[in-house]
Amino acid sequence: MKLEDASLKTLYLMQILLERTDEDHPLNAADLMRILDREYNITINRSTVYTEIRKLTDADLDIVQKEGKTRGYYIGSRQFELAELKLLVDAVQSSKFITEKKSAELIRKLESLCSSHEAKQLSSQVTIYNRSKTPNETIYYNVDMIHSAIFQSLQITYQYVDWTMQKKTQLRHDGAFYVVSPLNLIWDDENYYLIGYDEHACGVRHYRVDKMRNMSITQKARSVDALAQRIDTAAFSKKTFGMYSGVDAKVQLRGDRQLAGVILDRFGTDIWMRPLDEDHFSAQVTVTVSPQFFGWVTAIGKGLEIVGPEEIREQYRQYMEEILEGYSKAPEDDQEID
Repeated sequence: MKLEDASLKTLYLMQILLERTDEDHPLNAADLMRILDREYNITINRSTVYTEIRKLTDADLDIVQKEGKTRGYYIGSRQFELAELKLLVDAVQSSKFITEKKSAELIRKLESLCSSHEAKQLSSQVTIYNRSKTPNETIYYNVDMIHSAIFQSLQITYQYVDWTMQKKTQLRHDGAFYVVSPLNLIWDDENYYLIGYDEHACGVRHYRVDKMRNMSITQKARSVDALAQRIDTAAFSKKTFGMYSGVDAKVQLRGDRQLAGVILDRFGTDIWMRPLDEDHFSAQVTVTVSPQFFGWVTAIGKGLEIVGPEEIREQYRQYMEEILEGYSKAPEDDQEID
């Protein structure tokens, strides 16, 4: 054994145990000696293996000695349990804002946190059908840049795009750069949104991070107006539907009893809510009134009714009438769908 190899044998042994062992795949002293010899050109005896394992154990590496028919050593507790890694892999695979390429990279990194045997379970854990993935690689770096700007209390600047009917993106406002004091990031409906104070609009706005282009952090501190804002992220998410803006209002709802869980899941258990009779309840919620809110009510069906205020109830009635009016006549384009 070479001198330089002798000083590395402890690290090589730790690497072998971390990458190749788990409770179902222990390695005994003979296995470890053989791997060190064949792959690292290091020859040691059993006594040295035991000494090195004691060193690693003294350094708080959880090495378990398994007895019985398949005796040997394996890594016990790790930084992440296999079940936790499976959850993280599921989140990466199902997140449409992460590109296919970046998803593969992240999963490979997650696989390095467990044994190679367990990694095989992670790579085939979940298959997502009909799930679109963004082609925009920059979102990954935009999120990191926004976090950095928030931490440093600096403004950011970027361009913003919209989709056209030709399935292409075009810059909004002829490519004008937005100047925003970032306040927070929200992950809503599988999209990342920036909540920030827009210097031009002089108010708090939210923007889809995957639609941002050419972002950079300025050397200008976030505005006083921005820092004066107090954004309760949880409350913001509860009242906002589809991240569309509108006027905040307290809305009275009447629902069938089986819909109580739907309301509590959406708005939380701290809302005002009481039974009206054995089959119905009344609830008061704060929402951002928008077509998306009306669409949410419509999707639930006739079991949920907007009771008040009267002007919001009337807005909802007009919303429904406009939709029905579109179906009262034959469509202009009668082209058959393949």
